[in-house]
Amino acid sequence: MSKDNKIYLAPHNPDWAKKFEIEKGLIEETIGSYITGGIHHVGSTAIPEMSAKPIIDIMVGVKSLEETKPCIELLKKISYCYFPYKTEQMHWFCKPSEEHRTHHLYLIETTNPEFNARLAFRDYLINNSEEASEYEKLKQGLIDKFSDDREAYTQAKTDFIRQTVNKALNL
Repeated sequence: MSKDNKIYLAPHNPDWAKKFEIEKGLIEETIGSYITGGIHHVGSTAIPEMSAKPIIDIMVGVKSLEETKPCIELLKKISYCYFPYKTEQMHWFCKPSEEHRTHHLYLIETTNPEFNARLAFRDYLINNSEEASEYEKLKQGLIDKFSDDREAYTQAKTDFIRQTVNKALNL
């Protein structure tokens, strides 16, 4: 594993919001006609004051994964690399490469419950600083265990995320 591929948390950087806005414009210019549910800054870089993996997570709402297959080629023009990850749920991309990621992009159908769950999780943490602090502590502990294993790190956060989404959606 390359040094760039090791996961770590960086202190919150106000430039993350600016970087998202730049990418939002590029994505809109590139695949705008396919977008039906907006372009959203999600993940920890979207939470003010939260430390995060310094990778901007971007979610795009689309009508259909089948209908957006042409986006795979279109997004290459702005340096997004497609990876067949959770293909039943999304089209997943990273930029500029798997070894050095600055952005994650996923196209998700707006009818998929995951679309609203990701927005609800982000908004809940923005509006509930105690929960955000708990999440940050959890992530730091997991980084200590799983800095070389992205999948295990992500999986270990699942219960906290699910519980928070349920609170956010009043389930």
